[in-house]
Amino acid sequence: MPPPATGGLADRIAAALPQTQCTRCGYPDCAAYAQAIAAGATDINQCPPGGAEGIARLAAITGKAPRALDPNFGTETARSVALIDEDWCIGCTLCLDACPTDAIVGANKYMHTVIDHHCTGCALCVPVCPVDCIAMENASGVATGWQAWTGAQAEHARQRYAARQARQARQAQEAAAPAEPQAGNRQAVIAAALARARTRAER
Repeated sequence: MPPPATGGLADRIAAALPQTQCTRCGYPDCAAYAQAIAAGATDINQCPPGGAEGIARLAAITGKAPRALDPNFGTETARSVALIDEDWCIGCTLCLDACPTDAIVGANKYMHTVIDHHCTGCALCVPVCPVDCIAMENASGVATGWQAWTGAQAEHARQRYAARQARQARQAQEAAAPAEPQAGNRQAVIAAALARARTRAER
């Protein structure tokens, strides 16, 4: 028998995650973690940003018993946002590549800055910075886990991540597509094709 469909269940599980796309759960993004839970391939206690309430939500959806957050994946903390020390930023663009929601703006060799309301606090930008000019700052005070998030913030993060994924896929497709002949070469290409056709017709 084919395995049971998990699309609907995975979608419900994903909706219970704060959508930080931080990869701390061991999966490349929140959707992949949700799919793994739905398929029974991993546990429900691997999302530090969701914290204890997140685990309770996942338990209610999956029917699994709630359990403590696995410390191997981190600890429940306040929501944070990245802050770039603009005096030290060298404009290397590595943080732009690392940010899953395009929350950082800047250009090569120019100062970068973070758009706070797009930042999920994933901290993926921190280790790639060669001059250590990025720090994570508390954005939710004493509130941690889902107490530090709203559903609207999670949905905004999910949409930003999806838009970035779509853009990257489009760029990869465009890069792989054969280049169109330049206007100056088009006549030569046509002439060569006609010459080959005449040669075949004369044989």
